[in-house]
Amino acid sequence: MNNLKTYCLCMHDELLEKVKKLNYIPVGLGVGNYQKGWLRDNTGKNISYKNKHYGEYSFHYWIWQNKMEIFNDKDWISFCAYRRFWLEHREFTNSKIEFKDKILTHVPEAWKNYNVILANKIFIDDIKPIKIIKSGKLALLNNPKSFFRKGRNIKFHFDMFHGNGVLDQAINLLKNEDKEDFREYVNTNNSFNPANLFICNSRELMSKYYQTIFEWLSDCEKVFKFDLKGYGQMRIYAFLAERFLPFWFYKNAKCLEWPIVFNDLREENSL
Repeated sequence: MNNLKTYCLCMHDELLEKVKKLNYIPVGLGVGNYQKGWLRDNTGKNISYKNKHYGEYSFHYWIWQNKMEIFNDKDWISFCAYRRFWLEHREFTNSKIEFKDKILTHVPEAWKNYNVILANKIFIDDIKPIKIIKSGKLALLNNPKSFFRKGRNIKFHFDMFHGNGVLDQAINLLKNEDKEDFREYVNTNNSFNPANLFICNSRELMSKYYQTIFEWLSDCEKVFKFDLKGYGQMRIYAFLAERFLPFWFYKNAKCLEWPIVFNDLREENSL
């Protein structure tokens, strides 16, 4: 089976031809100038002007508001980025295989009993104590047990890098059906599926997720606004979504984890 549509999200106009060579749909994010050939998130109903705070979610909003009707449940809709790509297989034993031959082009047979694919988990408890002392003093004071590896969780990691107490404030804005479940998730897990990457074959499921995430982020805007500085807070809405995405899909769908590979298309020999 191969009803796969992959959108490759980019911030750099010069990557157009490289994305085309991969046979992916090139997506230009934000309000910058792009040459002809890009699919843009600044047409129709959009929040492209919020891209520096929302990251890839400015395109997810555009998909939700303008294109959901083109999908059917025979399609697998995939999202990757110009630095992170899904692998074709779970393992490659031949290290000499070129990048373009490693990445996802067909729907694997292993997916047949699932409706959502998430990137393999990353573990966030292996933080050197010196880094915690340097960057996470407030988070450490709030949770002294986090100085030791077994005391670290998603909440501590978020507090450390994106603002102490921010995640708790955001969780308080969730609707009741998710609020306490998500709070438990971030307090009891030391790993999550990263990078806001997912693949889905259900239009209904995607629509429900988009409805939930954008209602929540809209409420968060009223608290955190847009006067945000520094990498850790500038894209706060994307970081909140990154933690929420795996929680929501695991709660509402049958999910399978799949490997991704880092490869920056801006590099000269990236293909």
